[in-house]
Amino acid sequence: MTFAIFLPSAHALASPSSSIPALYWLSGLTCDDTNFSTKAGAFAAAEREGIAIVIPDTSPRGEDVPNDDNYDLGQAAGFYVDATAEPWSRHYQMYAYVTKELPALVQSEYGVGALRSICGHSMGGHGALTLAFKDPQSWTSVSAFAPICNPTDCPWGQKAFAAYLGSVEAGRAHDATVLLREHGKHFVEYDDILIDQGLADQFLENQLLPENLEKAAGEVGQTLTVRRHKDYDHSYYFIAAFIDEHIAFHSKRLRSAMGKKRAAEAEAEASLGVGASSFSPETAGKPITCKAMVARAPKEPMVCEEITVDTPKAGEVRVKVVANALCHTDIYTLDGFDPEGLFPSILGHEAGAIVESVGPGVTSVAPGDHVVPGYTPQCAKPS
Repeated sequence: MTFAIFLPSAHALASPSSSIPALYWLSGLTCDDTNFSTKAGAFAAAEREGIAIVIPDTSPRGEDVPNDDNYDLGQAAGFYVDATAEPWSRHYQMYAYVTKELPALVQSEYGVGALRSICGHSMGGHGALTLAFKDPQSWTSVSAFAPICNPTDCPWGQKAFAAYLGSVEAGRAHDATVLLREHGKHFVEYDDILIDQGLADQFLENQLLPENLEKAAGEVGQTLTVRRHKDYDHSYYFIAAFIDEHIAFHSKRLRSAMGKKRAAEAEAEASLGVGASSFSPETAGKPITCKAMVARAPKEPMVCEEITVDTPKAGEVRVKVVANALCHTDIYTLDGFDPEGLFPSILGHEAGAIVESVGPGVTSVAPGDHVVPGYTPQCAKPS
């Protein structure tokens, strides 16, 4: 099997113990791993958000791999199921590949995807929804472009399920509308599911059927956002127009999940008396006495003094500064030009620092994170 992977520059800076979150993209009929890479224009947004994108092929390939003369079955049309019927069952194990084999490989070889989300287009949208619904613990969030929402009720799905699984009935276990309805309640793991659909899509009425999924979502109370766009069709122009918004949708939820994961790990380690970072656990929950260069007044030399740093309150973070210098804003303040400048003051706000402890309610960082505090919020992503 072939796959492509995009790694943001943050990956090179990540510590060996950390894992960059990943968005898995599942492509549609006739596609391979290159279509999304070359046409979607997604990598700039992924770079900004600091997430990897993993792009598997849509089927196994090769001369010994069964195929069909039609575009909607066989190679490039794996439908993200594990085939049980001959001649497909030997090679067409796409569900196991995307949910088990590939994530294990990517995590092992690249240190990517301990937290992951999933998105896809058309057949890949069907795959994203069904994989997320069948195993919500493994996926942080899910979205789709023009997905096949109810494949047991459309020609594409009926043909694929009959061939790969032996019957359309067997395909109910891989039908997003059926899975959501049979779940019987909303997925607590997914606060929202984002779907974009073009109204000029030639497959909308007889293949995609988003209204069926919307009806099932209403029945079980699942929040589902379906955005319909005039004049957009089924092509990658449509995907390119809105992919940045999908990446932001997933990044927000991956970042939140990462913060909760780190906070839980820090709490567990604290209960065992183990520090999550290089700090002595004796400092947690106690005031710290240390030295600092203090500016007592404008245009006066700074003085090295011993200070006390209190424990962090709700929403606060206490950091250990390991590298520092004065920036333009610091000098502007020290020279007395900043109308908001207060004295005494400890300058050097753009320091290289490590989080020592956090106050109640903080989930964006955890002890051990490497951070650069800013005068105004800029990045909000620790390494």
